[in-house]
Amino acid sequence: MSAAIEALREEAEAVQAAGDLPRIKSLRNFEPGQRVHARLEISTGRMLRRREAGVDVMGDGSLVPYTGGTFKQRLAPADSESAFDAVRQALVT
Repeated sequence: MSAAIEALREEAEAVQAAGDLPRIKSLRNFEPGQRVHARLEISTGRMLRRREAGVDVMGDGSLVPYTGGTFKQRLAPADSESAFDAVRQALVT
């Protein structure tokens, strides 16, 4: 599990290093923090006992940890936790 979390962290840092996404205007304005730059996910287990969690790297570089595959639920890391700590916890519990 540690290797997968470390790979998740490295990929997220690479996306963040690429820089922020621009603001776009379509039917309405979308600020960088409202756009998903990358969705990075880890899946464990098999079909019936699968756990999925990951992070969305937003267009402003912020990280949003989540759990679930089809129906995502945003995770709220504790004050001393990182987004990656929250993902680890979601996968092991």
